[in-house]
Amino acid sequence: MLSNKRQLIGILSVLLVAGFLITSLAGYYVSRSTLRSQLELSELPLTSDNIYSEIQRDLMRPVIISYLMANDTFLRDWILNGEKDIESVRKYLSEIKDKYDAFASFFVSERTRLYYFSGGVLKRVNPGDKRDAWYFRVSRMEPPYEINVDPDMANRDAMTIFINFKVLDYRGNFIGSTGIGLTVTAVKGLIESYQRKYGRTVYFVDKNGDVVLHGQAFAPKERNLSQLPGISSHARGILSGESSIFRYTHEGKTYHVNTRFIPEFQWHLIVEQNEDKSLSRIRNTLLINLSLFTLITGLVIFITNLTISAYQKKLETMATTDKLTGVYNRQAFDILFNQTLRELHREYVPVSMVILDLDHFKNINDTLGHLAGDEVLKHVVGVVRSSIRDSDLLFRWGGEEFIVILKKCGLDMAFDMAEKIRLRIASSPAGFGGRSITVTVSLGVAEYMKDESEDSLLRRVDEALYRAKQNGRNRVEMSVQPENAS
Repeated sequence: MLSNKRQLIGILSVLLVAGFLITSLAGYYVSRSTLRSQLELSELPLTSDNIYSEIQRDLMRPVIISYLMANDTFLRDWILNGEKDIESVRKYLSEIKDKYDAFASFFVSERTRLYYFSGGVLKRVNPGDKRDAWYFRVSRMEPPYEINVDPDMANRDAMTIFINFKVLDYRGNFIGSTGIGLTVTAVKGLIESYQRKYGRTVYFVDKNGDVVLHGQAFAPKERNLSQLPGISSHARGILSGESSIFRYTHEGKTYHVNTRFIPEFQWHLIVEQNEDKSLSRIRNTLLINLSLFTLITGLVIFITNLTISAYQKKLETMATTDKLTGVYNRQAFDILFNQTLRELHREYVPVSMVILDLDHFKNINDTLGHLAGDEVLKHVVGVVRSSIRDSDLLFRWGGEEFIVILKKCGLDMAFDMAEKIRLRIASSPAGFGGRSITVTVSLGVAEYMKDESEDSLLRRVDEALYRAKQNGRNRVEMSVQPENAS
């Protein structure tokens, strides 16, 4: 896999280098029409792509931070416990803001509709207030988060890029929205950087055509596309499309324009290039262009490497997940069990293992069919998941056997949890084809003994399961401590 990855990146690098050399050398000797083609189809779109890529890169970190906030047990437990100690959540939001150098951090409660920020309670959101429309939009949307640009009331209405993440309780119910905000100054700095580097005019317009962000080189006094000299005739096409390429003439000078829609902001990015500057530069800066291309190639290769790595990670996830039930598979067990043992070496805490086996599962497959059997397995997994903690690990061991690793859980507590699982499964029939299928499970429980091998623990828990089967099924049996355990 690693060799193929390197080979693909090598081929991509060679293609990029070869393509740019051919384009640069051809552009050096051909007429103005070749330069126009290069500007419109290569350079300006590449500038737009680079700006967009850097915006996405800058947004990746705050998205991860907001995700962690939305899944923080402290925040969820504080909400579910009635939002009693406002000072604790204020400190929490303040620490998030300071630690990650965010412009703002917030949480809005679905129960009370209170808007909390690092300074305390800002307001109560209202469905009738246009400024609060974002919250009610987030509460109804399907994706887990959105990115939008709004004025921040907590910071004197400064234009802010907000990451609005949905907060769900442990049953998946919406209980609020949280996240952080970033100022648009970072994007403005990016604009200045590209204008200095490439001598191009870069600015953003909103869906109404108003110029919302630009660099110092933006000369026109007008602040709407329909009023900008030369480009005004293209305003409708820019605002109605995802991207566009065109040129216009103003005061005897020709300008090439590339536009693209930025969905994260609901803005249109516009990059302009004066053709006259390019004609003079192309005669003298071939070597400079080659150097710039080296940097651009590095960026493209870097993004490609990240993309390939992400797909590799996705494939690894598929390799460690049971396709039918969605829980970890046997291959993942070895990885996660060894990881648990490494954690025990740093700090020893009780760890127990439960193995459960569906009673008479073969009869279900033989009488009702394998589809019914699949539904029963998925139903049992759902019951087990709802009965264990977030820190516990559930694996499909094989066929109708499942293993649960219970962290920070001694033998007695593990027995109680196994008994709870058994009772819930027995009292919760699975449904298939309009009929109920009652199923029971037998369970074996064992506590990990210090320095015990994986095979020893599995053998003991499997012996306990065997006793549960021998003693009539639909019961829980505990394993005894091995003789050589201290």
